[in-house]
Amino acid sequence: MAFVALTKPRIIELLLITTVPVMFLAQQGVPDLGLVLLTCVGGYLSAGGANALNMYIDRDIDALMDRTSQRPLVTGMVSPRECLAFGITLAVVSTLLFGLTVNWLSAWLALGALLFYVVVYTMILKRRTAQNIVWGGIAGCMPVLIGWTAVTNSLAWAPVILFLVIFFWTPPHYWPLSMKVKDDYARVGVPMLPVIAGNKAVAKQIVIYSWVMVAVSLLLTPLGYTGWFYTVVALAAGGWWLWEAHALRNRAKAEVTGAKLKEMRLFHWSITYVSLLFVAVAVDPFLR
Repeated sequence: MAFVALTKPRIIELLLITTVPVMFLAQQGVPDLGLVLLTCVGGYLSAGGANALNMYIDRDIDALMDRTSQRPLVTGMVSPRECLAFGITLAVVSTLLFGLTVNWLSAWLALGALLFYVVVYTMILKRRTAQNIVWGGIAGCMPVLIGWTAVTNSLAWAPVILFLVIFFWTPPHYWPLSMKVKDDYARVGVPMLPVIAGNKAVAKQIVIYSWVMVAVSLLLTPLGYTGWFYTVVALAAGGWWLWEAHALRNRAKAEVTGAKLKEMRLFHWSITYVSLLFVAVAVDPFLR
């Protein structure tokens, strides 16, 4: 179980939620289920390898943060050498699995996502800039492209638009959690935006990113990739998101702190939002 924990399975669940529906959209129906399974397994192994290598690199600060103090490397259930070998093995196996059973375009995209997360985000951005989660979030956008290329072995505007949805979703998804645990990040010197800016400034950025995200999500329909069902879900879910984002900003402007800030409301809704949006992506082809 310790090695499973290294892969951060709860995070990977979210990545698969954005992968599989895009395969339905690319197929305009039900894709080959064997292909779906192979893509999911390959995606899990690739993201799991990235997460294990992230834990290897961050083991020093994980030991000092409350929210990461029970990770396997911190508790000693897995040694650093075992974690490093595990992460590299998953990276190699996932790339070969993608290349040999899905296609090599998907394989290179998965490997690129892994390297971007480990090298660009974890090693370069995370401890140096408050923009870490903005640009580092690109790795989390890649499953959308992988799901599409697994079916088509090519790219198109639809996966690019959904890539951008996740890109603009990631900061307002993660910043509320960062607001909640900013003392953890401050203690270890990680400059998450809530650490170096006040709640009002962070909430303002959340609102800006939220509006762009919702606007981008609506581009699929005029470009002919989705129909009425997706549009209705995107409008309803996006409208509720914007309501929550503005409510958080109003509380922050009133200088509400502690439990009354209710920053985790938007964090939890953000997971529901992306789940609903991508379920709509999968269902829409059957209703057109």
